[in-house]
Amino acid sequence: MVNGVLRMMGNVSVMKRTCPKEILTETRKMIYSKPPRNKIGAVQSFFVMSVFAAAMLTPAAWILHHLPEYRQRSKQVQQSRRT
Repeated sequence: MVNGVLRMMGNVSVMKRTCPKEILTETRKMIYSKPPRNKIGAVQSFFVMSVFAAAMLTPAAWILHHLPEYRQRSKQVQQSRRT
């Protein structure tokens, strides 16, 4: 598919000849339907999902935990601007 896109960018006349069937056949060439070489166990899957969840939820938990401090700071800044 990348080759098709590069051909379309390089030559305008190719754009006229490109049809969906050609694009579909190039996409099918890149899809593999074989079973995986190495099977991933349940423990590895659980570990990876746990790390991913921690990476996504830790920043949100940090912000929610420090929200009262952020509110106090914003009130102090507003008061200092008024005076």
